[in-house]
Amino acid sequence: MDFQTVMDAVGRAVNAAGVVIIVTGAAVATVVAVMALLRRQTGTIYEVYRRRLGRSILLGLEFLVAADIISTVAVDPTFESVGVLALIVLIRTFLSFTLELEITGRWPWQKPDAGSAADPP
Repeated sequence: MDFQTVMDAVGRAVNAAGVVIIVTGAAVATVVAVMALLRRQTGTIYEVYRRRLGRSILLGLEFLVAADIISTVAVDPTFESVGVLALIVLIRTFLSFTLELEITGRWPWQKPDAGSAADPP
C-alpha cells in the first residue's frame, strides 16, 4: 500500500465517522426528547433537544472538515482541489459558527453569563 492509498482510506474513515456522529447524535437527542415528552416533563424540552442536536452536528462538521483536509492535501494536492477545499471549509466554518451562536445564544468571543445555569446534559 502506498501513502496516497492509506491517506485516502483515512480520509474516508474520518468522513464516515463524521456522518456517524451526526446521525447518532440526532437519534440520541430525539430519543431523549421523546422520553421526556412521554414522562410529561415540563420545561425546556425543545431547547435541550435543539442544543443536543446542534452539538452533534457541530462535532460531525468538525470531522467532515478534517476528512476534506486529509483527502485534499494528502491525496490530491492540486490548486483546483485546494480552492475547492477552501470553499468547503469556509462554508462549513460558517455553518459551525452560526450553529454555535444558535446553541449558546452568544457570540463565541463573549464570556458566558456568571449567573446562568449550567447547560443541561
